[in-house]
Amino acid sequence: MPQVISYRDSGVDIDEADKAVAAIRKMARATFTPGVLTDIGSFGGCFALPKLRQPVLVSSVDGVGTKLKIAFATGRHDTIGEDLVNHCTNDIAVQGARPLFFLDYLAAGKIEAGVAAQIVSGMARGCLANGCALIGGETAEMPGMYADGEYDIAGTIVGIVEKKRILNGSKVRAGDMLLALGSNGLHTNGYSLARNLLFNVGKLTLESLLPGTNTVLADELLKVHRSYLKAIALLMKRDLLAAAAHITGGGITDNLPRALPKGLAAAVDTNSWTVPPLFELLRSLGNVPDPDWRRTFNLGVGMILVIPKKKLDAAIRALRRDGEEPWILGEVIPQRRGRGRVVYL
Repeated sequence: MPQVISYRDSGVDIDEADKAVAAIRKMARATFTPGVLTDIGSFGGCFALPKLRQPVLVSSVDGVGTKLKIAFATGRHDTIGEDLVNHCTNDIAVQGARPLFFLDYLAAGKIEAGVAAQIVSGMARGCLANGCALIGGETAEMPGMYADGEYDIAGTIVGIVEKKRILNGSKVRAGDMLLALGSNGLHTNGYSLARNLLFNVGKLTLESLLPGTNTVLADELLKVHRSYLKAIALLMKRDLLAAAAHITGGGITDNLPRALPKGLAAAVDTNSWTVPPLFELLRSLGNVPDPDWRRTFNLGVGMILVIPKKKLDAAIRALRRDGEEPWILGEVIPQRRGRGRVVYL
């Protein structure tokens, strides 16, 4: 009699996946906004658009990189999903959009319902904080594709903005000021280099204290990627914002020019803020050259806001009343021939 081989024998446990989906469904429903028209489990998520004169949809997709390695090593998975939502939210917020809905992709060699629930709890928390509905996603179990206990996640966000209010750099002028908002550690970029320097070169462990602080390294590396949606929305509502740049992979060097029109550059005052200890430690461990250091890490700057000079004081007051601690990072200048788009002073 031929041997009977089931899907479970091949490494896919549909029952465990169903447990994960059941947990996800409950958390996702808690994020639903009035625009959601379908429940979790539909073949596609349906969302009714709010009424705008000239609505423009803005979308983005991203992951959290090798920050996942820290989650695997610590067994802490409840912040990774929040990282993902906030990263995606920031990427559309800098174009003036507010998020409508979010979809996630979770893939593993073996789905563990408890781990999946932790991950999605973070996504749900991020969606709730950003006014974004988690309306669907995909949970894929693929034996042999991932090491035991490992997984990958990615997310897609869709937001909306009135066409005439899109932030595309067209309003930026020489003389505009640059306001910075602080990051919460590495956020979701630079982890491959950071892990190499901390654990291979520096011989530190996740239980080590970050030198010069009372913070355990695992806690430092799992700090949640901040959302800047509230700050951007506040400035847009008051017509105080010309452009914004989310400082992710590529650092200030590569991301700030994305918010500037051709012919303009940014002068960044490196004395305007104190770089947090983690980034200084990474530089010293690897003797990392300044250009590489600035293009790999955010160095404590998570968001840069371009503000017309005459509106600068109003913008700072509004942000401070909202609990932010902005500082003047520099200003927009004409680009000089043969010079880069970002000049560090």
